[in-house]
Amino acid sequence: MKKELSFITVIGKDKLGIVAKVSDLLYKNNINIEDINQKIMEGLFVMTMLVDVSGCKCPLKRLNSSLENIGRKMGLKIQLQHENIFKMMHRV
Repeated sequence: MKKELSFITVIGKDKLGIVAKVSDLLYKNNINIEDINQKIMEGLFVMTMLVDVSGCKCPLKRLNSSLENIGRKMGLKIQLQHENIFKMMHRV
């Protein structure tokens, strides 16, 4: 099966459970984490994930809404972008 990659970005005040909540949602929807990077920068939690959504059990629009809902509940900004859109927005 060909991979379909997307980026998830998470930014907000650091607190317990951020990685657990996001990764649990991904697991429940059959989404594999290909790469992950996280840091605390001046008290802010910053995480980027490269995920394979090719086996996703729900429409990406619903996945995005679920991620945004986690963000609202935890006071975070969580965004899902397909790899092609991400590359177009960030090319030099």
